[in-house]
Amino acid sequence: MTDVSLPHSQGRSAWLGLIAVLPLVLVVAMDGSILYLAMPRVTSALLPTADQALWILDIYGFVVGSLLIAFGNIGDRYGRLKLIMIGAVIFGAGSLGAAYAQSPMALIASRALMGLGGATLLPSGLAIVSALFPDPRLRAQAIGIFAATFAAGFAIGPVIGGILLQRLEWGVVFLINVPVVLGFLVAAPILLREVRSTTYGRIDLPSLVLSFAGILLTTYSLKTAAAYGFTPLQTLAGIVGVLAIALFIRRQTRIAYPLLDLGLFRDRIFSIAILTGLLPLVVWSAVGYLSGIYLQSVLGFDVFTAALLTLPGAVVLMATCVGTARIVDVVGRKTALVATHFLIAAGLFLLLLTSTEAGVAALIASTVVAGIGYGLSFSLVAEIAVSAVPAERAGAAGSIAETSNELGNALGITLLGSLAALSFRLLGPGVAGTLNETLDQPGLASETVLQAKDAFLTGLHIAAGVGALSLLALGIMAWLWLPKKLPE
Repeated sequence: MTDVSLPHSQGRSAWLGLIAVLPLVLVVAMDGSILYLAMPRVTSALLPTADQALWILDIYGFVVGSLLIAFGNIGDRYGRLKLIMIGAVIFGAGSLGAAYAQSPMALIASRALMGLGGATLLPSGLAIVSALFPDPRLRAQAIGIFAATFAAGFAIGPVIGGILLQRLEWGVVFLINVPVVLGFLVAAPILLREVRSTTYGRIDLPSLVLSFAGILLTTYSLKTAAAYGFTPLQTLAGIVGVLAIALFIRRQTRIAYPLLDLGLFRDRIFSIAILTGLLPLVVWSAVGYLSGIYLQSVLGFDVFTAALLTLPGAVVLMATCVGTARIVDVVGRKTALVATHFLIAAGLFLLLLTSTEAGVAALIASTVVAGIGYGLSFSLVAEIAVSAVPAERAGAAGSIAETSNELGNALGITLLGSLAALSFRLLGPGVAGTLNETLDQPGLASETVLQAKDAFLTGLHIAAGVGALSLLALGIMAWLWLPKKLPE
């Protein structure tokens, strides 16, 4: 049971409370993607190495994804409003640090601090919004708006970043978070009330340490191997990381209050839903990052024009989020879920038509087609995952669904981004570890520039192709495994 004291949670007050939370949700989601178009500017300013550039992009998502479930439990015990306000302060402090970072390591540390704050905001915000609306019909609408706002943040992050960078320095993409945080800290005590659960369990610290260390060490190993090849330290980190993840999974089956309820994955519907939350975000983050570099560093567009070229896909994605309920009414939940994978895969295959001389039409078509699939995914995953499990386990299912999105966003840069980085290291001219570093070198011959651009484009094509084939496989699996009618 949830003990909530919300005397003003009916009518206008509840909607005002939702409005207070949504800007925070928007900027937390935006920070998962806002750097996609800003990275060429960041690279030129701070000169990060190849693996540092990848860490700048995805340390935020890894910290958020690694801590979402743990902070969900902490919020249940000590109070969601208290936790979300502390998290907002941490998120704002990390944003300030990132905006004025003078080195790659300072930016990575600030992004990690932002992730620490962001991990408190999503589960606590969702719990507070749910408590504001006792009526199930209104609660469903509010949660739908919450999810659509989160999806919109992912979609418009690159566009907002590109518009801001037209006239301002790169740090502004983080500085815009600060007024949103300050506004929330003023409004929250007035419009929101504390929410806590009376059925919380003990937070298992060893599980938290094992999951976090396992993810980070494995990621470090993959990034370092892609950028520099195999080394003793890189190999040791990979082995320790894999062992930590294995021990974490083993421990979840042996403790009374696991951080990750593995029993939920026995349900095929739940498992497919979580994979649908994870894999499309893997592809989304990697291709979004690589496409931003392609538009600016290969085709030569300025950051504002690159932002405008991503706008059609963002608009289609948000429109699909809003219209998913009607689409599901017409075609059914199973067809909509399967179509998610096939549409994104089709969009990725269109990216294979890009070249070093031209590719704008193919890229826009890719984002529009894939945007329909992403919109369906963002709207369906949590709903299907929660409806697939008993009511008393809905909270755990919702936390896992959120975590799959955040981890997918971070894993994309690690897996497919590292694959593209490996391709550049093997096929590029050997001047530097990344395309932007190479192009920043003075006195390059035209043949060297062309080789560097060709090597980068090959990496983009490999990442898109691997992502498309993976989504096709998951779509076929969903069609074969799922029942014709999914639970409501």
